[in-house]
Amino acid sequence: MDSIDRQILRELQLDGRLANQDLAERVGLSPSPTLRRVRRLEEAGIIAAYQAVIDAGQLGLKVLAFVELTLGEHSTPTVEAVERSLVANESIIEAHMLAGDADYLVKVVVEDLEGFEHFIVHDIRAIPHLASVRSHFAFGTVKATAPVLPSTRPQRRRAAGRP
Repeated sequence: MDSIDRQILRELQLDGRLANQDLAERVGLSPSPTLRRVRRLEEAGIIAAYQAVIDAGQLGLKVLAFVELTLGEHSTPTVEAVERSLVANESIIEAHMLAGDADYLVKVVVEDLEGFEHFIVHDIRAIPHLASVRSHFAFGTVKATAPVLPSTRPQRRRAAGRP
Protein backbone atom coordinates (compact mmCIF):
# COMPACT_ATOMS: atom_id res chain seq x y z
CA MET A 1 0.00 0.00 0.00
CA ASP A 2 1.44 3.33 -1.03
CA SER A 3 0.56 6.93 -0.25
CA ILE A 4 -2.00 7.13 -3.08
CA ASP A 5 -3.83 4.06 -1.75
CA ARG A 6 -3.90 5.71 1.69
CA GLN A 7 -5.30 8.92 0.14
CA ILE A 8 -7.98 6.90 -1.65
CA LEU A 9 -8.98 5.23 1.62
CA ARG A 10 -9.14 8.56 3.45
CA GLU A 11 -11.29 10.17 0.76
CA LEU A 12 -13.70 7.22 0.49
CA GLN A 13 -14.15 7.08 4.27
CA LEU A 14 -15.09 10.76 4.26
CA ASP A 15 -17.46 10.32 1.31
CA GLY A 16 -18.23 6.79 0.14
CA ARG A 17 -20.42 8.17 -2.67
CA LEU A 18 -17.57 10.12 -4.21
CA ALA A 19 -17.58 9.73 -8.00
CA ASN A 20 -14.46 8.11 -9.44
CA GLN A 21 -13.67 11.26 -11.46
CA ASP A 22 -13.74 13.40 -8.29
CA LEU A 23 -11.73 10.82 -6.36
CA ALA A 24 -9.12 10.77 -9.13
CA GLU A 25 -8.80 14.56 -8.99
CA ARG A 26 -8.37 14.52 -5.21
CA VAL A 27 -5.59 11.91 -5.31
CA GLY A 28 -3.86 13.30 -8.39
CA LEU A 29 -4.45 10.42 -10.83
CA SER A 30 -6.52 9.92 -13.93
CA PRO A 31 -9.81 8.01 -13.49
CA SER A 32 -8.66 4.64 -14.92
CA PRO A 33 -5.76 3.97 -12.54
CA THR A 34 -7.85 5.32 -9.67
CA LEU A 35 -10.63 2.85 -10.42
CA ARG A 36 -8.09 0.00 -10.72
CA ARG A 37 -6.69 0.90 -7.30
CA VAL A 38 -10.17 1.05 -5.73
CA ARG A 39 -11.06 -2.35 -7.22
CA ARG A 40 -7.78 -3.81 -5.92
CA LEU A 41 -8.51 -2.44 -2.43
CA GLU A 42 -12.01 -3.95 -2.60
CA GLU A 43 -10.75 -7.33 -3.80
CA ALA A 44 -8.13 -7.40 -1.03
CA GLY A 45 -10.90 -6.83 1.52
CA ILE A 46 -9.40 -3.54 2.70
CA ILE A 47 -12.54 -1.77 1.54
CA ALA A 48 -15.07 -4.12 3.11
CA ALA A 49 -18.32 -2.24 2.34
CA TYR A 50 -19.93 1.06 1.48
CA GLN A 51 -22.78 2.06 3.76
CA ALA A 52 -24.87 5.01 4.90
CA VAL A 53 -24.44 6.38 8.41
CA ILE A 54 -27.91 6.71 9.92
CA ASP A 55 -28.79 9.08 12.77
CA ALA A 56 -30.57 6.75 15.21
CA GLY A 57 -32.10 9.71 17.06
CA GLN A 58 -33.86 10.85 13.89
CA LEU A 59 -35.51 7.41 13.76
CA GLY A 60 -36.80 7.78 17.31
CA LEU A 61 -34.07 5.61 18.85
CA LYS A 62 -33.16 8.01 21.65
CA VAL A 63 -31.47 5.67 24.16
CA LEU A 64 -27.89 4.56 23.52
CA ALA A 65 -26.51 2.04 25.98
CA PHE A 66 -23.48 -0.17 26.34
CA VAL A 67 -24.09 -3.52 27.99
CA GLU A 68 -21.37 -5.75 29.42
CA LEU A 69 -22.18 -9.46 29.39
CA THR A 70 -20.28 -12.03 31.40
CA LEU A 71 -20.84 -15.71 30.77
CA GLY A 72 -20.99 -18.36 33.46
CA GLU A 73 -19.78 -21.00 31.01
CA HIS A 74 -17.44 -20.72 28.03
CA SER A 75 -18.00 -23.94 26.12
CA THR A 76 -18.05 -23.72 22.34
CA PRO A 77 -21.81 -24.45 22.09
CA THR A 78 -22.54 -21.73 24.68
CA VAL A 79 -20.37 -19.13 22.96
CA GLU A 80 -21.90 -19.97 19.58
CA ALA A 81 -25.45 -19.68 20.99
CA VAL A 82 -24.65 -16.34 22.66
CA GLU A 83 -23.13 -14.93 19.48
CA ARG A 84 -26.10 -16.09 17.38
CA SER A 85 -28.41 -14.27 19.82
CA LEU A 86 -26.36 -11.09 19.65
CA VAL A 87 -26.15 -11.09 15.86
CA ALA A 88 -29.90 -11.72 15.47
CA ASN A 89 -30.99 -8.88 17.75
CA GLU A 90 -31.85 -5.70 15.81
CA SER A 91 -31.42 -3.44 18.85
CA ILE A 92 -27.75 -4.44 19.04
CA ILE A 93 -25.77 -2.35 16.58
CA GLU A 94 -22.33 -3.58 17.66
CA ALA A 95 -21.10 -6.56 19.65
CA HIS A 96 -17.51 -7.14 20.66
CA MET A 97 -15.85 -10.11 22.36
CA LEU A 98 -13.56 -8.85 25.11
CA ALA A 99 -10.58 -9.84 27.19
CA GLY A 100 -10.94 -8.80 30.82
CA ASP A 101 -13.76 -8.92 33.34
CA ALA A 102 -16.66 -9.00 30.85
CA ASP A 103 -16.91 -11.38 27.91
CA TYR A 104 -18.90 -9.13 25.56
CA LEU A 105 -19.65 -5.45 25.13
CA VAL A 106 -22.77 -4.67 23.12
CA LYS A 107 -23.91 -1.29 21.86
CA VAL A 108 -27.67 -0.94 21.91
CA VAL A 109 -30.12 1.64 20.56
CA VAL A 110 -33.77 1.65 21.62
CA GLU A 111 -36.64 4.14 21.69
CA ASP A 112 -36.80 4.80 25.42
CA LEU A 113 -36.20 3.32 28.88
CA GLU A 114 -39.22 1.03 28.53
CA GLY A 115 -37.68 -0.30 25.33
CA PHE A 116 -34.40 -0.85 27.14
CA GLU A 117 -36.15 -2.69 29.97
CA HIS A 118 -37.86 -4.92 27.40
CA PHE A 119 -34.50 -5.53 25.71
CA ILE A 120 -32.87 -6.63 28.98
CA VAL A 121 -35.80 -8.66 30.35
CA HIS A 122 -36.85 -10.41 27.14
CA ASP A 123 -33.77 -10.48 24.93
CA ILE A 124 -30.69 -10.46 27.13
CA ARG A 125 -32.04 -12.65 29.93
CA ALA A 126 -33.00 -15.22 27.31
CA ILE A 127 -29.33 -15.72 26.42
CA PRO A 128 -28.07 -18.97 27.96
CA HIS A 129 -25.44 -19.11 30.72
CA LEU A 130 -25.21 -15.41 31.53
CA ALA A 131 -23.54 -14.76 34.89
CA SER A 132 -23.88 -10.96 34.92
CA VAL A 133 -25.17 -8.00 32.95
CA ARG A 134 -23.99 -4.41 33.49
CA SER A 135 -25.50 -1.47 31.64
CA HIS A 136 -24.06 1.97 30.93
CA PHE A 137 -26.12 4.75 29.36
CA ALA A 138 -24.59 7.35 27.07
CA PHE A 139 -25.58 10.94 27.87
CA GLY A 140 -24.07 12.11 24.61
CA THR A 141 -21.67 11.17 21.86
CA VAL A 142 -18.33 12.92 21.72
CA LYS A 143 -16.96 11.09 18.67
CA ALA A 144 -18.61 8.59 16.35
CA THR A 145 -17.74 6.82 13.10
CA ALA A 146 -14.24 8.17 12.73
CA PRO A 147 -12.27 7.07 9.68
CA VAL A 148 -9.76 4.26 10.12
CA LEU A 149 -6.67 5.89 8.72
CA PRO A 150 -3.95 3.61 7.45
CA SER A 151 -0.50 4.16 8.85
CA THR A 152 1.72 6.53 6.96
CA ARG A 153 4.79 4.77 8.31
CA PRO A 154 6.45 2.46 5.85
CA GLN A 155 6.07 -1.18 6.81
CA ARG A 156 9.22 -2.74 8.21
CA ARG A 157 10.76 -5.43 6.13
CA ARG A 158 11.40 -8.70 7.86
CA ALA A 159 14.81 -10.23 7.89
CA ALA A 160 15.27 -13.20 5.58
CA GLY A 161 14.16 -16.43 7.22
CA ARG A 162 12.15 -14.66 9.97
CA PRO A 163 8.36 -14.89 10.17
